Amino acid sequence: MPFIEPSRSDVHVNTPLGAVSSAFIQEDDSFVAGKVFPLIPSDKRSNIYFTYDHGDFNRDEMQLRGPATESAGGGYEIDQATYFCNLRAFHKDIADEVRDNQDDPLDQDSEATRYVTLKHLINREIRWVTDYFTAGAPGDTWTFDVDGATTATAAGSFDPTSAGNNDKLYWNLAASTPIEDIRQGKRYVQSITGFRPNQLTLARTVYDILLDHPDIVGRIDRGQTVSTALVNREALAALFEVNQIHVMDAIKNTAEKGATNVHTFIASNNALLSYSPPVPGRMTPAAGYTFSWTGHLGATDDGSRILRQRVPLKKADRVEIESCDDLKLVSADLGYFFGAIVQ
Repeated sequence: MPFIEPSRSDVHVNTPLGAVSSAFIQEDDSFVAGKVFPLIPSDKRSNIYFTYDHGDFNRDEMQLRGPATESAGGGYEIDQATYFCNLRAFHKDIADEVRDNQDDPLDQDSEATRYVTLKHLINREIRWVTDYFTAGAPGDTWTFDVDGATTATAAGSFDPTSAGNNDKLYWNLAASTPIEDIRQGKRYVQSITGFRPNQLTLARTVYDILLDHPDIVGRIDRGQTVSTALVNREALAALFEVNQIHVMDAIKNTAEKGATNVHTFIASNNALLSYSPPVPGRMTPAAGYTFSWTGHLGATDDGSRILRQRVPLKKADRVEIESCDDLKLVSADLGYFFGAIVQ
């Protein structure tokens, strides 16, 4: 008997499993890509969005007005950029004999959903890190880009927009000044955009170094305790005057299946200051956005959906995740990148 492809009724979006997947995404704080670049759900897979020359907004052009004369006027240039949400997918099959031996058959579906959702999160995190959180990323992603070094560039020649003359002392060195470095980074971004970075993204290694940095411990301790002050993420955010600190805890296994596992953090020793608006929108300035296609039947706000279908030849049920998004840099001027800032 010939194999018959599954019909639309055999392949369907599973709402309960989608809820499990969404809950997993919301609960897991290790992944930051969709937070640093906020989600912009769209019912269109591809579209345009507008960008603006912030210089047009910050120029003083108001003039005195004489009797019966026109007022001074002006405008701002609008440019267009596009996004396209590529479709990615991954599945796990549940064999009939495995399901039949399970005390609660529904647990297999939930476990498979969490498994494929994790694959989706790892993939999105790796894509974001590769393009926007890697020293020497394609196109020198951010306008402001500094590097860690054993000797800092002298203040008079320091230029974070230049390929050279942009070194900061490694933050693991006692003589380094991470508080001043971050304050300076925020000032540089604000000086050319009018927007002050409000979030700081740190690799786990960088975050751990900052927790023990003498300048930071001293500022938070304020000499009021005998023992070392307890530094946490909220205290660090208050010290750096940012709304949120994202710590990148996600890991990946770089070994092929069957080989010895090689686990490592997805993010290496970098840090990123960036601006994210309180309410994301297509006409609202931001360092970047995650455009997600919600027009796909059953897709959630992050562009993913869980499907369940029967695979007759394998005598198994398939739980599959599809994800459709585009991690898009919107304004390179709204980011300040610290590359390899710890040794």
